[in-house]
Amino acid sequence: MKKIVLSAALAVACGAAALFSTSVAAADGTITITGKVVANTCAFSVNGGSASNTVQLPVVFTTALNAAGSVAGNTPFTIKVSGCDPNLTSVQEQFGGSNINAADGNLKNIATATAPQTVAGNVEVQLLSGTGTAINLNTNANSPVGTLSSGGVTLSYQAQYYATAAATAGLVSTTVTYTTQYQ
Repeated sequence: MKKIVLSAALAVACGAAALFSTSVAAADGTITITGKVVANTCAFSVNGGSASNTVQLPVVFTTALNAAGSVAGNTPFTIKVSGCDPNLTSVQEQFGGSNINAADGNLKNIATATAPQTVAGNVEVQLLSGTGTAINLNTNANSPVGTLSSGGVTLSYQAQYYATAAATAGLVSTTVTYTTQYQ
């Protein structure tokens, strides 16, 4: 009896599987997947130095940063990209790190001071494209894309003080990392 019940259950299961597996479908589209394998990454130079370098902002007076949104000390700098694989066509720097203000995309002042020095209050550092458009470092909006020519390009940027309110005097320091996106 157990064999008959088991055989009947197996026959029903096979019949149901056969019934449901004969569906009709038509292709709705095609997905093509492409990519690039390159021999090497590029070399980098900030302001003609190493890949990690310092951009020195000028000394400014608190009167230049006397209200929220005030900016001062605009300083140009470059990231030179060279020696890229010839299969690459463009690069874009993506900025990151823990010093980015989530509210406005600028860099927080993380300076430390030993008395009698102080840390500037209500001051951030803002990065801009070479054309002067602010880069939101949270989203990398407005980060320029450089078209490679002979395996290289020089990307132009600017850095400046940015007041979140009337600034107080003191030191300013911050850091940001950059990671290259290749095309």
